Amino acid sequence: MPKMTLKKIAKELEVSISTVSKALKDSHEIGEDTRKRIQAFAALYNYKPNNIALSLKNSKAHTIGIIIPEIVHHFFTTVIQGVEEVANKRGYNVIVGLSNESFIKEVTNMEMLANGSIDGFIVSVAKETLKLGDYHHLQETINQGMPIVMFDRDLPEIQCDKVVVDDTQGARMAVNKLASLGCKKIGIITTSDYVNVGKLRLLGYELGLKDNGILSEPSRILKLEDTLNEVSQIDQLDAKIAAFILSEDFDAVFTVNEIYALSAMKALRAKGQEIPKDVKIIGFTDGMLSKYASPSLSVVSQHGLQIGQRAANLLIDRIEQELASDSYFTEVIATTLIERGSTKV
Repeated sequence: MPKMTLKKIAKELEVSISTVSKALKDSHEIGEDTRKRIQAFAALYNYKPNNIALSLKNSKAHTIGIIIPEIVHHFFTTVIQGVEEVANKRGYNVIVGLSNESFIKEVTNMEMLANGSIDGFIVSVAKETLKLGDYHHLQETINQGMPIVMFDRDLPEIQCDKVVVDDTQGARMAVNKLASLGCKKIGIITTSDYVNVGKLRLLGYELGLKDNGILSEPSRILKLEDTLNEVSQIDQLDAKIAAFILSEDFDAVFTVNEIYALSAMKALRAKGQEIPKDVKIIGFTDGMLSKYASPSLSVVSQHGLQIGQRAANLLIDRIEQELASDSYFTEVIATTLIERGSTKV
C-alpha cells in the first residue's frame, strides 16, 4: 500500500493540508465532525508523521528557509538577495542554511530548520546529493505538506515548483558567439556528468559546435570533479586545467563557471598566449571575479537576483494558498551574454 501523507489525506477528504495537520493534533480550531473524520481516516491508513511532519504548526512562522550549496559563489549570494527582497516585502523572514555540497549537511539543515522554524524551503541541492541520487529528504518534506521550490539544479524526479536557468541555450549562445568571431578550435571546461548543470551546458556547447559545422572533439572537453573547487584543492585544479590547455591548440575556451575561466586564463598566459588576441574566453555566471579579471571576462549571466525573486514569490504563493494541489510550475529564466575584454579584440 502506498505511504499515506498529509497531502494525500487532504486530497482524499477535500480539505487543506493545514486542516489535516490541526485535526491530527486534536486542535479545537477544527470542527468535531471534521476532526474525527480526519483522525479516523489517518488511523485507517496507519498514518504516522515523520520528523519533518512534526514541524507543521497550527500557525505560520512567516519564515522561509533557503538551502544553498556554497556561500562564496556570487550566483548564490545574488539569489539570496532576491529571496530577501521579496520575502521582506511580503512579511516573511529568511533563514539561510549552507550544505557545503554535502548530502548529510543538506539533510541536517532541512530537518533542523523544519523543526517549527519555517513554512517552506527554497533549495539548490548539493552535488553530493546529485551524486548519491538520494532525494528522500526532499520527497518526504513535500509529502508532509511543506512546500519546496528548487532552483538552479533541477531534479526531474522531484515534483515541486522550480526556477531554473536555460543552461543549454546559454552555453549554445556562448559557443555561437565564439564561432562568429572566427573560432574553430573551441574547448570546454565543465563538471562531472552527475552535475546536471554541467551536463546541460556541455549539451549546449555541442549544439553550438553543430550549429557552426564544427566537430566535437573529445580532446577539447575537460570534465572536472567538483571537489577540486575547494580552496584546499585549488592547486590541483590549476594543474589539471593547465595540462588541458597545453594539450591542445585552442583558439577559444568556454567554461561552466568563472573559477575555471580564470584558471584557464592563467594557464594560457603561462603558455605565452594573449587573451583575446590568440584565444578568446567566455565563462558562466557574472560574478565579481569576472568583472575584475584581466582582461575582464565575457560571461553568460544567470540573473541570480531574478531567480531568487521568482523562487520566493512561488514559495510564498504556495504557502499562503494552502492548496493540496499536484499542479506545479517550472519557470525558466533566459540567460544573457555580456561581452567584455576576453572576447573583444
